[in-house]
Amino acid sequence: MQPGFLRSAIVLGLLAWVGPFAIDMYLPALPAIAEDFGTSVTATQATLTAYFIAFGIAQLVYGPMADWVGRKRPIYVGLGIFMAGSLACALAPSIGWLVAGRSVQALGAATVMVVPRAIVRDLYTGTQATRMMALIMLVISVSPMLAPLSGAGLIALGDWRLIFQLLAVAALLSILLTAFGLPETLPPERRVPVRPRALLSGIRNLLGDPRFVGLTLIGGFGMASFFVFLSSASFVYTGQYGLSPVGFSLAFAVNAIGFFGASQVAPNLGDRFGMARMVLVATTGFAVSALILLGLTLAGFDALFLLIAMLFVTNSFFGLVMAPVMVMALDDHGDKAGLASSLGGTLQMLAGGLMIVATGPFFDGTSLPMVASIAFCATTALVLAVATLRSAPRPGMAA
Repeated sequence: MQPGFLRSAIVLGLLAWVGPFAIDMYLPALPAIAEDFGTSVTATQATLTAYFIAFGIAQLVYGPMADWVGRKRPIYVGLGIFMAGSLACALAPSIGWLVAGRSVQALGAATVMVVPRAIVRDLYTGTQATRMMALIMLVISVSPMLAPLSGAGLIALGDWRLIFQLLAVAALLSILLTAFGLPETLPPERRVPVRPRALLSGIRNLLGDPRFVGLTLIGGFGMASFFVFLSSASFVYTGQYGLSPVGFSLAFAVNAIGFFGASQVAPNLGDRFGMARMVLVATTGFAVSALILLGLTLAGFDALFLLIAMLFVTNSFFGLVMAPVMVMALDDHGDKAGLASSLGGTLQMLAGGLMIVATGPFFDGTSLPMVASIAFCATTALVLAVATLRSAPRPGMAA
């Protein structure tokens, strides 16, 4: 392990906390928000949809910006916007204002999705980059365990608005962490000015690369399955199964542990079997386990413990997929890592946001629509994996 490897992973992981915390911390509050504003489940889910769509679009800005002015300045800009959006959410007088505040939050949070990935590409490639990404995910993995519990605790102390006040403080701390704990990894001589014609040409080049698009959408539909779970689980667990906000937080943490635990063994499996082969096997397990869960649910076997156990297995398979496809998608595009990272993130977030919109009208408070949507996303990811990786992997991608 190179000097500074672990330190870089911790710093980048702590920065990347901001985005997941902005999602996970307020999940236990979704039913309370719906009740407070006297609105529907679908309208409340729009706070997530707006977040994901704005998050995805904003990544197209931060990637080129990071290639132009360096890696640190876009982080400062984004975290400042995120702080303003958090305060707007805390003061929101209606569900419409909350949706708008969440959009502003997402416009800022996108920076800590794009820029850390570009920093990883600045420093490492291949399995070293996968190992770094997995370590970052290990740091992030604390979020799904602590964030919902923290949100439930804040609801017990006051109300859901406290959550957004705390997120504003977290953004300020992240700015300080960037200033004092993160070096600039893109020297001036390697920076690329933003030229609209060159930017459009770069986007066309990336979208014309079937492997880049395929790998990105494999991760995109995997993330979409998780986003559907995020938007529905609090209503299913508290409504159908009668869990408290704390109970939901614990159940949510079990599913998240499967994803992040599996991501830690992905680099070793990639070293041993090749990343392309591992992704094919993992997406197969992802789809098969999701389809088994759907079959059991349709047959009437919808007990809470079974749902949690099968989602744990499904998310564990997905955990073997996400870090490798992110790294493999950037491997051939090191000269425009920022743009590739941002475009990939945009496509993934849009897939997730659109899946929430598509499944919202079918949500009836039970687990079936959620499980069916997850199975659809997992099956689509498998089809994409077979189409993208069935040919012999490129040099550097098998190892």
